[in-house]
Amino acid sequence: MTERDSKDSAPHGSPETDLRRGENLPELVDVMQRLLAPGGCPWDREQTLASLRPYVIEEAFEVVDAIDGGSPDALRDELGDLLLQIVFQAELARQKGWFTPNDVVVAICEKLIRRHPHVFGDVRVSGADEVVKNWEAIKQKEKGAKGERGRLEGVPRALPALLRAVRVGEKAASVGYDWPDASGARAKIDEELRELDEAAAAGDQAAMEGELGDALFAMASYARKQGLDPEAALRGTLARFSARFAHVESAARERGMELAKMTAAELDGLWREAKAKTA
Repeated sequence: MTERDSKDSAPHGSPETDLRRGENLPELVDVMQRLLAPGGCPWDREQTLASLRPYVIEEAFEVVDAIDGGSPDALRDELGDLLLQIVFQAELARQKGWFTPNDVVVAICEKLIRRHPHVFGDVRVSGADEVVKNWEAIKQKEKGAKGERGRLEGVPRALPALLRAVRVGEKAASVGYDWPDASGARAKIDEELRELDEAAAAGDQAAMEGELGDALFAMASYARKQGLDPEAALRGTLARFSARFAHVESAARERGMELAKMTAAELDGLWREAKAKTA
């Protein structure tokens, strides 16, 4: 127990103390079962697997925000919120007779052991790249046993588009369907942008949408080949833009100016000022 935990702890034997132990997860399952039981929480009892989908997605993104923010306390809290969604879904599944929260834990433990034969078996690997190849090979065998064939079937359609583009590219690359190096992906970007310009010149909206999608996919592929995360790159850009725009708004207010009535030169001046003050 840390010094902080010791100071903040409730008296021994109280419910607060039991929950603070954090020795295992069954306590969270017990709390969830209480909330869903007759006489429990009316809101929780109204929820379904489908109604909770937005919360699962929201909590996952809040974990990402906490990681980007670098706050251990925020990350702890957001991981807890995401864990709640997992237990909530598992408990609703238990009520349907599908599986229990413990079944979820057992299944992931078994999967990790199966897919790490270099740790739990006698397989030897030369490095991380071979670990990934072995993982994919084992995964494909498991899919084959279940009657699943397509390598792209396991990429969730609900993923953010850029992230899904990277995952699709990774799956295709696992069987050699990829450029030898990043230069091929970079050339593809130029090709797709030229085709986008041609569609724009022709005034063909449908073709423009298709070519824009191709260009974005090519950019995601280039990022993958360079070992970059396009989602993280775009999040960083949006964070910088938001900070700079907030500075522009603040500076305009301080000077009694309205953004909508400022000239392009005045706006550009505030933007350059904001850019100099923000990373």
